[in-house]
Amino acid sequence: MRLHGDVSDDEGDAVMDPALLSSSSPNGAAVAAAVAAPRLVVGYALTKKKVKSFLQPKLLLLARKKGISFVSIDETRPLSEQGPFDIILHKITSKEWQQVLEEPKLEKMTTDSRKSCILEFLHFVKDYHEVHPEVTVLDPPSAIEHLNNRQSMLEEVADLNLSSFYEEVCTPRQLVIMKDPSSIPTAVAMAGLTLPLVAKPLVVDGTSKSHELSLAYDEASLSMLDPPLVLQEFVNHGGILFKVYIIGEAIQVVRRFSVPDVNTYDLLNNVGIYRLPRVSCAAASADHADLDPRIAELPPRPLLEKLSRELRGRLGLRLFNVDMIRELGANDRYYIIDINYFPGYGKMPGYEHIFTDFLQSLGQNNYKRSLSGG
Repeated sequence: MRLHGDVSDDEGDAVMDPALLSSSSPNGAAVAAAVAAPRLVVGYALTKKKVKSFLQPKLLLLARKKGISFVSIDETRPLSEQGPFDIILHKITSKEWQQVLEEPKLEKMTTDSRKSCILEFLHFVKDYHEVHPEVTVLDPPSAIEHLNNRQSMLEEVADLNLSSFYEEVCTPRQLVIMKDPSSIPTAVAMAGLTLPLVAKPLVVDGTSKSHELSLAYDEASLSMLDPPLVLQEFVNHGGILFKVYIIGEAIQVVRRFSVPDVNTYDLLNNVGIYRLPRVSCAAASADHADLDPRIAELPPRPLLEKLSRELRGRLGLRLFNVDMIRELGANDRYYIIDINYFPGYGKMPGYEHIFTDFLQSLGQNNYKRSLSGG
């Protein structure tokens, strides 16, 4: 069973291309047959930026051939009046969730009242899933919230025991600063952290500002930082970062150019705060670069499979990626420095095949449960 409500052909904002359904087009017959077959309906609530980057034509075409349709959740109507959906896919900022409950009187609400409305809606999604477990929610809002704070996101990693015969996975030593920039140098000294330090905003809210990272070279410059933030010890890693994309049980790794290593000369001749470049963009790809094999070598597959399995269970998430580095000169030691929910899969080669396979597997599992009465 799906969410309440009926879907007519013109209801909702289904991502459809009429030309693809034309019997005169080369793929018209195959696509029409797929659409006529029982469909897997995925309702999505995504930011405009995420819609553009994720719902690319290659994904939509392949999904339609596999009997999967994506339907936009109408932000002006209650969720219970929409559907039916088999899967709800969401990643949207708190600011945009306000529009789901938008009413003229909402503009007169206090900030606390607005936050209350947002939380009420997110709880509604959670509660609805509990009443209708046959509708798969990707992913539970309560689980996603765990990754919206950089202090809590790595706690699960710190508790893992992933050591194998050859590899170790850990997190950099870090310190949370809530306020008073002038106290940072003292707090860093008391914590025994070693410069340089990577400064990251504490809250991850989907905005570009929450991904603005800086590198602090000297103690005096620490008071120039803007709390709340997290300070992580910088680990030399050959200037290469591994982005480990996880979609259900599927794993794919890509290399990204990262921050160059820091040596003694750098520490003696650099002062201040340096803004770090984003490494999530495809332009930073290092997959085809001429690299030292010892630096370019991907993390062992068994290690990634164990890491993915443990994190999926602990975080309660199926769509996320892990930013991982390998300590320079220590080929058996890896550090996880960030975890992101529903990352930029559109930058991952072949993502459309992996993602549609994942959605199909969810649909098949739901169908088997409905047959068994579970």
